[in-house]
Amino acid sequence: MIEMKEQNIKWPSGLKRTRPRQKVLSVLEHAEEPLSAMDISTEIEKDGGTVWMSTIYRILDLFEKEGIVLKISMMDNEMALYELNRSRHKHYTICLGCRKILPMDNCPMGNFVPKIEEEDFHVVGHHIVVYGYCRECSSKKSK
Repeated sequence: MIEMKEQNIKWPSGLKRTRPRQKVLSVLEHAEEPLSAMDISTEIEKDGGTVWMSTIYRILDLFEKEGIVLKISMMDNEMALYELNRSRHKHYTICLGCRKILPMDNCPMGNFVPKIEEEDFHVVGHHIVVYGYCRECSSKKSK
């Protein structure tokens, strides 16, 4: 892998750099939270560019296979969210009401990983998404 000049991530050697791939990567690098493919398309358009949605999905699939992005599947529909794989340990809570995404401050697997590894299983990573309702949506539901 070679270091990318524009971004702080590794670009896999052998993976062709195309304008659409670089645009998608740029949007993800500047995103503060995971984005849907539609969100990525909107950000590219705001910057004056265009990339077909089918191309964005193919790029995201490729980037996921190459470990460039992480994919978060939504529980109640087929939409997925994507974020740049910055090799940081992050977990999220996602509100099913307003779709607010909040990073979790602690890792709920901290106590379990050592126990799993004691049972002859070497853990190389995990990703946790907790679905529910934020305080605002919960109060609206109870009224």
